[in-house]
Amino acid sequence: MNMQKIFRPTRLALALATVLALSACAGHIEATRPDVALPQTWMEASSGNAALQRDWWRGFQSEELSALIEDAQATNPTLLIAAERVTQAEITARSAGASLFPLLTVSADTGTGRVKSGTATVGGWAKSESSGASLQVNYEVDVWGRVAATAASANASLDATRFDLETARTTLTTGVANAYFQTLALRTRLKIAEQNLAIAEKLFAIVEARYRYGSASALDVSRQRSTVLAQRATILPLQTQERQTVTALAILLGRPPQSLQVAAQGIEGLAVPEVAPNLPSTLITRRPDIASAEATLYAADANVAAARAALLPTISLSGAAGASSSALLNLGSPTYSIGIAASIVQTLFDGNRLRLQVESSESSRRQLVESYRSTIYTALKEVEDALGNTTRNREQERSQTEIRAEAQRALRLSELRYREGADDLNSLLDAQRTLFSAEDSLAQQRLSRLTGTTDLFKALGGGWERPPASAE
Repeated sequence: MNMQKIFRPTRLALALATVLALSACAGHIEATRPDVALPQTWMEASSGNAALQRDWWRGFQSEELSALIEDAQATNPTLLIAAERVTQAEITARSAGASLFPLLTVSADTGTGRVKSGTATVGGWAKSESSGASLQVNYEVDVWGRVAATAASANASLDATRFDLETARTTLTTGVANAYFQTLALRTRLKIAEQNLAIAEKLFAIVEARYRYGSASALDVSRQRSTVLAQRATILPLQTQERQTVTALAILLGRPPQSLQVAAQGIEGLAVPEVAPNLPSTLITRRPDIASAEATLYAADANVAAARAALLPTISLSGAAGASSSALLNLGSPTYSIGIAASIVQTLFDGNRLRLQVESSESSRRQLVESYRSTIYTALKEVEDALGNTTRNREQERSQTEIRAEAQRALRLSELRYREGADDLNSLLDAQRTLFSAEDSLAQQRLSRLTGTTDLFKALGGGWERPPASAE
């Protein structure tokens, strides 16, 4: 009998050690590695040789832009919502990880009553009192790795949410920069329109003077007046667009639309930074949306592992220790008890629910594989397009600057010849229209170059780099 008392705890301890060892070794998740063909180099050339920095917006050399972006990163509602999603994912991951540990509960009870036995005389009631306290432990032994896989899925989803926050941050900064550039471009176009209106009014005065002296016809006066009116008509829509762009910028900053004042009055003083795009193979570690797709795929791998493990038996351990007494609110001279139990549960029939869950998880994983591949190819295209637009916008701005210079020269010569009577009004009107169009086109081309640069920075990941420690 004594030997049995010695060996039974020993056998139980060995069994527990074996089960826990199996639990520690189980749950390895095979990460899916999609086959994605990456090019060796970019097709479009780039003249930049500087590395893209995290604070890339400082390259435009605008203190106001830097202040607006920093403000937006602190107060933008969309970014704050994304940050709260990260917090929620962290809570979910911690909750899933808690399932890996035993559940420990404690309870206490006390009570009093009266008991009448069947053999007692009439009215013979006996008083009954009791008190007790117990400690219970319940633990699911994760032999097949289901609980660990569920926790791994939650952690991978947390990583994906963090990467989504970085994507939202990059989208926000480029959005603020583009709205700022558009505001300044509209102000430049307004300035150009007002200057051109002044030119048109000055020439209108010349035509009127020539008309009074009989050197111009009433038709000439009417046509130049039409030019003045048309130039005035271009100002009001530009003013409306400028106000609406400022209010849109205020929304990005999380401010009331009426509260924002932009100090800069033109787009001319902004620098246009240029960066090196690095190799296409590095894009995977520099785009947060690609990192998010990869983390989501790993979460799907973990879900498949958890669904497959759910087909296998569930092994649980439970233990309890307590003390009880036949006294009220008193554990004096208690009776002690201790026990431990193990259980194994295997589903025999569930209408094929668990196997269908495995198939559903595998289908979701295949879907995410294609989504991951598509995300990478889309990113490659965005970089190629942005590189091409950056190069072409630079060349188009240079050409448009030369066109504007020639249009200014042509208008001066045409005005001089008209004063001297060497040319008719048609030549002067054509020169005006050419200059008006050239200057407005140059402002728009400058805007295209600036926004094309931010598009390139966004396509390259906005200077973000994947942390060394990932979900995997």
